[in-house]
Amino acid sequence: MRVVPRAASVSPSDPSRGNVAAPRSSGAVDIPTSHPKVGPVETPGPTCTERSEPPADAAFPRVARLLKASDFARLRGISRRIGTRHFSAEVAANTLAVARLGLAISKRVSKKAVRRNRIKRIARDSFRLIRHGLPPVDVLLIARSSADLEQNAALRSELVRLWERIAALNGASAAGTMRD
Repeated sequence: MRVVPRAASVSPSDPSRGNVAAPRSSGAVDIPTSHPKVGPVETPGPTCTERSEPPADAAFPRVARLLKASDFARLRGISRRIGTRHFSAEVAANTLAVARLGLAISKRVSKKAVRRNRIKRIARDSFRLIRHGLPPVDVLLIARSSADLEQNAALRSELVRLWERIAALNGASAAGTMRD
């Protein structure tokens, strides 16, 4: 919704007040194009709805998410673990043609929901941008409590390194791990 500023309480016929138009019948007021003391008036920038959307291939659709409890349980049993300082990822090949992400950010990471949501947002955004470069795997990303104390940029760079390590697996199965 674009906010229309109100004109000064001056009659529209007063020529000393610059180029202020008369109010319309709907109650909206035209934005002045100039002001006698400050010169031209700039129009406001784009609103939230006018901003450009990310490309369609960088989206995070439902098919790229782990949603069912059975998917999470399957990963917990057959996956391969990859760890970083602030995250642990459990990775297993899937039968779909896309990589999928599941997030597990517990209250153990932070008692405050806003902090847990920040970590989730960063992880989803990072995955969204790189998911086409990953093999068809299911990834369960588990945050460690140290992630709450880290800056956003550091978390993003660590996630990029994690995605690179997952891509290097090339969809390898969990064979050879300690979980047999």
